[in-house]
Amino acid sequence: MSRKTALLRTDQPANGAPSNAPAPHSNAPVPPSATPPSPKRLIWMLGPALVAGVAYLDPGNVASNMTAGARFGYLLVWVVVGANIMAWLIQYLSAKLGLVTGKSLPELLGERLGRKTGRRLYWLQAELVAMATDVAEVIGGAVALWLLFDLPLLLGGVITGVISMAVLGLQGSGRHRTFEYVIVSMMAIIAVGFTAGIVISPPDAGAVADGLIPRFEGSESVLLAASILGATVMPHAIYAHSALTRDRFPTRTASLTTPRLIRATRWDVTIALAVAGTVNLAILLLAASSLQGVAGTDTLEGAHAAIAASLGGAVATLFAVGLLASGLASTSVGAYAGAEIMQGLLKVRMPMLLRRLITLIPALLILAAGVDPTWALILSQVILSFGIPFALIPLVWLTSRRELMGVHTNRWWTTALGVVVAILLVGLNITLLVLTFTGAA
Repeated sequence: MSRKTALLRTDQPANGAPSNAPAPHSNAPVPPSATPPSPKRLIWMLGPALVAGVAYLDPGNVASNMTAGARFGYLLVWVVVGANIMAWLIQYLSAKLGLVTGKSLPELLGERLGRKTGRRLYWLQAELVAMATDVAEVIGGAVALWLLFDLPLLLGGVITGVISMAVLGLQGSGRHRTFEYVIVSMMAIIAVGFTAGIVISPPDAGAVADGLIPRFEGSESVLLAASILGATVMPHAIYAHSALTRDRFPTRTASLTTPRLIRATRWDVTIALAVAGTVNLAILLLAASSLQGVAGTDTLEGAHAAIAASLGGAVATLFAVGLLASGLASTSVGAYAGAEIMQGLLKVRMPMLLRRLITLIPALLILAAGVDPTWALILSQVILSFGIPFALIPLVWLTSRRELMGVHTNRWWTTALGVVVAILLVGLNITLLVLTFTGAA
């Protein structure tokens, strides 16, 4: 076997391993002599990770990274970079699970949590995570509409919800590719909107390098680190990605085998996380280089005003447009994930638009109550960080089961990395709990 072929199959056992994965999603590995997918075919296979990757660019990410940069400068650069590296592994495992088994993570968990009580409790925590996600995304869209058009926040939340219903209608009608095109187009708008400022006001390279050294400065920096992790390694994106690949590739052919799809998925996840990681880092660096120490920049509206004052109205407008696209795209993906969680765990299929209406209510209540939008966004991301272990630990366990994954079972070191990531995330959450309940946070 050539070195190139070996590299393409780093996460598969040696040839000849038995496969017990359920048909038709378990295909024997492509022989070393098989022709790799053409660029055109490879591009056609991309999409699910880019849709799931929008979850890494939601308004909660903007609030967390902007606040971290404004308050602590470059201190938490290492958290953003580390979270993105961990996210790559997690999203790859989720996509592989859906490709190989033909089922989503919630479906597989629903089959294994035999007692109704266990399934309902698991669903409850996953549902709370999905609702926290939706709160962040709707509030972000409402804030963007307020910044752009001076609309009341409550009205902006309603408009965000209505537009997301239209986008979800594409997925609900089976037009998966059209849904992907819309989401990826919004992703491009997000990238331009949030990186424009850093092009005009580049950060200090030495300070950025110093920020790669892991450390904290007080309990508030730990709180923000947990918020960044919750906004980056998002539980609902883990649930959604396995469902997106399941829906996108329901059958296999001689030219579209599971091994070939897995190779394409690595590219898909790499591209999606490279874009998301770059944008998230750009947001923090923009705040660190241009907004640190400026009064009011720990809020989205304050950051927008400061950007306008220091970098000009055009950059501030691009920032607001990026925030709007972020809210619209991510809330659509979040609603899709919530519907999959309910269907997989409770075997209850609720119409997507009806679910969108129900999950819109908490966000609208928060907006109507006059809660500070940025603070609500940050707290929602902290809630997300506590849901990570419930999605990540089962994901690592299931993808390491040979009776489920067959020849596509994780290599031992892939599972070991997944365990390390889970331990790190759980450890940070426990630290945050201790700091919170002792009054230090």
